[in-house]
Amino acid sequence: MMRDPYTEQPAAEPQYFFNLNTNRLFTRNDQNYINRLGRDNLNTLGDVSLLDIYLSNGHVVEPHYHQNASELVYCISGAAEVSLINPFTNERTTLRITPGEVVSVPQGWWHWDTALENNTHFLAIFDAPYPEYILYSDLLSKTPADVMAQTYCIDPEAWEQAIAPLQGETIIIGPTDECAQQQQQVQGTMQQNNKPAQKPLPYHEPYYVYPYPRYPYYY
Repeated sequence: MMRDPYTEQPAAEPQYFFNLNTNRLFTRNDQNYINRLGRDNLNTLGDVSLLDIYLSNGHVVEPHYHQNASELVYCISGAAEVSLINPFTNERTTLRITPGEVVSVPQGWWHWDTALENNTHFLAIFDAPYPEYILYSDLLSKTPADVMAQTYCIDPEAWEQAIAPLQGETIIIGPTDECAQQQQQVQGTMQQNNKPAQKPLPYHEPYYVYPYPRYPYYY
């Protein structure tokens, strides 16, 4: 019997096949979900892992970064925009990808992915067996309101009201179903009243945030 030279334990049987559909990382609904592959699923992977991501039009893999891994986003079907912030210049770059096209996201760069069509499917491939995640919804909801008030001169009650729709949850894929339903209702009411469609809120580029001490998440 072969033994692991580092642990002196019997070596694990090498694994060469895994079905991603059996390892769900996150589900928003039946059109928006993520499957995961890591070294714990396939012990012959080496220093690589991936997420198998399905999105419907308008849904977003929320802003986040990976402090221990670079990422390659490869589009399989549909179309998506990959937006990233250069931490050295604070410049935002948004790249549109369609099937067969890729975007490279350097390690530690703030980024997010937006589906432009229904049935959008892409892979996020990492050069680490267990990429770490810092997610914007956690930074927003886990930072106490009094800290935000003291640091940024923000009214703590206004801050708590602003982030209340998060309900303290880790979003991962947004918008939530409840939020999407509310948006549709608002748009439908405006159309019935012959009012112009509501304009999206102005975009404010987030500051680059260095690793948050309470986390990372290991998925």
